[in-house]
Amino acid sequence: MAKGREQDQVEEGGGGGRGGGGGGGMWRPVALELRELWAMAAPITAMNCLVYLRAMVSVVCLGRLGPLELAGGALSIGFTNITGYSVLFGLASGLEPLCSQAYGSRNWELISLSLQRTILLLLLAAVPIAVLWVNLGPILVALGQDPAITAAAATYCLHSLPDLLTNALLQPLRVFLRSQGITRPMAACTAAAVLLHIPLNILLVFVLRLGVPGVALAAVVTNLNMALFLLAYLRLSRACELSWGGWSRLALRGLSPVLRLALPSCVGVCLEWWWYEIMTVLAGYLPDPTSSVAATAVLIQTTSLMYTVPMSLAACVSTRVGNELGAGRPKRAKTAALVALGCAAVIGVINVVWTTAFREQWAKLFTADASVLRLAAAALPLVGLCELGNCPQTTGCGVLRGTARPAVGARINLLSFYLVGTPVAVGLAFQLRVGFGGLWYGLFTAQAVCVVLVLAVVLLKTDWEVEALRAKKLTTLEVAVISEEKKGLIASDRDDDGAVVGV
Repeated sequence: MAKGREQDQVEEGGGGGRGGGGGGGMWRPVALELRELWAMAAPITAMNCLVYLRAMVSVVCLGRLGPLELAGGALSIGFTNITGYSVLFGLASGLEPLCSQAYGSRNWELISLSLQRTILLLLLAAVPIAVLWVNLGPILVALGQDPAITAAAATYCLHSLPDLLTNALLQPLRVFLRSQGITRPMAACTAAAVLLHIPLNILLVFVLRLGVPGVALAAVVTNLNMALFLLAYLRLSRACELSWGGWSRLALRGLSPVLRLALPSCVGVCLEWWWYEIMTVLAGYLPDPTSSVAATAVLIQTTSLMYTVPMSLAACVSTRVGNELGAGRPKRAKTAALVALGCAAVIGVINVVWTTAFREQWAKLFTADASVLRLAAAALPLVGLCELGNCPQTTGCGVLRGTARPAVGARINLLSFYLVGTPVAVGLAFQLRVGFGGLWYGLFTAQAVCVVLVLAVVLLKTDWEVEALRAKKLTTLEVAVISEEKKGLIASDRDDDGAVVGV
């Protein structure tokens, strides 16, 4: 270990010094970081695309069942995203700084306990979410939704309930593995599960004629397969022998550090995620609501596809920054952040180009309706322009999570999307009668404000030496807390004679 630390210090100081070989020495850390980053990000991007494909298969199957089933399933998917999946994903994101910084500082026990505490937190959160899902029917009827569509939505939601338990394990497990650089096995396990998703849908929906419940159950089983395949890989490969110490009663104590990071992470994720659902609702109040909502659905599917790459970058740069800060290498952490932001900017430019050049061809993949095509094709270049800000902004939020500052990202999202973007969207679309395009100008404004604020924090307001000290303090403090908790647990397990009953 001492030899490894000495090597780390040599690498931290080398490369860009006075005798570092000029331009080659200056670019060497960047090239190394690019290799490190994309070795992680490429499999994660592939995994996210596969998850996107799984969702698309479910929507296609709902469409094959009929317009009522498609409407009900889409309504239920939106409801479950808002009330369930976004919350669990956001809470699990709070694990990123703990695991990545602990991995960098080689605090194996902290990684294991943090994973267990996050799983416990997500299981607790799943209880009120399940209550909401069970009561979806009465909630939608009270909101004035069509009874027939509501019945289909309630059926889909009810059969999706087991997915809450699966995601309570799957989401933290992904963060746990990613923080240790184990990304290719995740992509492989996801690919295997998604390959089975298509025959599962055919069997449950069309052969056994289960209809809407069959679509929901196929999605549930696919997620369960992802989790089981990952657990089987870990059992067979023994890849996490050091970082997994087995289930411990210590995980039942000390939830506050996880909560302090999980809650703002959840708020930041949900604020952005929910804004797109609000866009769909607002589109329903425009003069031609049917075409507007349909075009919004096309554009949101497009943004979801484009989001897979910056989301992967954000997750991986969070890991890279956390690893390097935990290892006491602030210069490398800064390099990781800058390289990821540069990659995000390039991806944003690519998105602008293809959404402008192929706007009509892309819209035709989703619909043949002339009015929907016109609205979607007109807005696609603007959506691409939004991604020019969204890619660096999403990546920057990943940097903030890696430095254990998710609350900063949450405040920026609240200001950008709700205090700036929403008033602009409503004002343009309804008061100034710009119509459908006004909603997307609201998104563009929100993204512009968001990326400026995020980049200002990351590039101008971040002292990387201080962040390295904060990471050391965080992991050292947690180790001390674990030590105290162990003493308390041992003391509570002693019998009347002072003998230890069990730990």
